[in-house]
Amino acid sequence: MKAKEFCLPNQDGIEICLRDLLGRWIVLYFYPKDNTPGCTTEAKEFSELIDEFEKLGAIIIGISPDSPKRHSNFIQKHNLKITLLSDENKEVLKAYKAWGKKKMYGKEYEGVIRSTFIISPDGEIVKEYKNVKAKGHAKKVLEELKNHISS
Repeated sequence: MKAKEFCLPNQDGIEICLRDLLGRWIVLYFYPKDNTPGCTTEAKEFSELIDEFEKLGAIIIGISPDSPKRHSNFIQKHNLKITLLSDENKEVLKAYKAWGKKKMYGKEYEGVIRSTFIISPDGEIVKEYKNVKAKGHAKKVLEELKNHISS
């Protein structure tokens, strides 16, 4: 399945488009909110493994509905080494089916479904993770990426 095109502002307000990233592996992950426990764990784990991903020719992109300013603060506070994009209108979240019904304490609400996509250099989605558990996820994605590259 082809990855859906998008253009969103990063933490510095610079527009990043999928088409500009093609030609290398892309780890695209969607998460609910900056500076919350699970999202911080996930972002820090991806940042800790950034050198491993880069050796494989991969870039890591996180997307949430938070503003570029919140992303910038999140990156500075936790010394993150990944790019974060702001999808305040939730259009990209919806396009990737990373926005939908969730349940917490018996209540239903709409929110971000923690999801990750590995996108090949030619724009094909080769692996999709839904309802991700943050802790240890970055390592699983790294291993999956290694498998795709070596096969």
